Amino acid sequence: MESVNNSAATISANINSIPVLNGTNFKEWKENVMIVLGCMDLDLALRTEKPAPLKDTSTLAEKREMERWERTNRMSLMIMKRAIPESFRGTMSDEADAKSFLAELKKCFAKNEKAETSTLLSTLVSMKYKGKGNIREYILEMSHIASKLSALKLILPEELLVYLVLISLPSQFNQFKVSYNCIKEKWSLNDLISHCVQEEERIKQDKTESAHLASTSKGSKKRKIKEAANSGPPR
Repeated sequence: MESVNNSAATISANINSIPVLNGTNFKEWKENVMIVLGCMDLDLALRTEKPAPLKDTSTLAEKREMERWERTNRMSLMIMKRAIPESFRGTMSDEADAKSFLAELKKCFAKNEKAETSTLLSTLVSMKYKGKGNIREYILEMSHIASKLSALKLILPEELLVYLVLISLPSQFNQFKVSYNCIKEKWSLNDLISHCVQEEERIKQDKTESAHLASTSKGSKKRKIKEAANSGPPR
């Protein structure tokens, strides 16, 4: 009895992990649906076409295959419909198979690829590193956006991405950028990350040393003034 309850709880947790579909999260929603159905071994109807209709001469294996397909199709439809807004369910055509149902959902909810490409490209070219934080994470974020563009069939050459990163760096990196432009070697993105991390550490070290020098100089000046005051006017 306990194992049955645990199984039911697991199924419920899996289904509840699927976010409700809205106008902006179709890709995330679909990924969650596919993962949940895959883990529950209910994705057969989404991966394969419906078997040929059964005949009087159909074998036992063919009958079992059809039975399994119909079950996974029915369960897939139930789970997907549960994860879309109730107000939207009535507007969907009564698709009999899960694959067609998912395709129709994509038409209704998938983002306009042109608009998404434009937004991502605009974000990428306008990014600026503020000089605070972690430059490795910053460059990886730019690379992640470039990967999203590649998925939308706008492939940016790695060399172009390297230049976009360099252009986005603040004035503290000017010497670094000049040095790169003077060498013949072209860096990969991984090379750029490695060199940028080293340069950021050097800049931080220089700032620390400058602050220490300024503090020492200021303290020395105060000490001289104090000594002069204590010694009094010359006799």
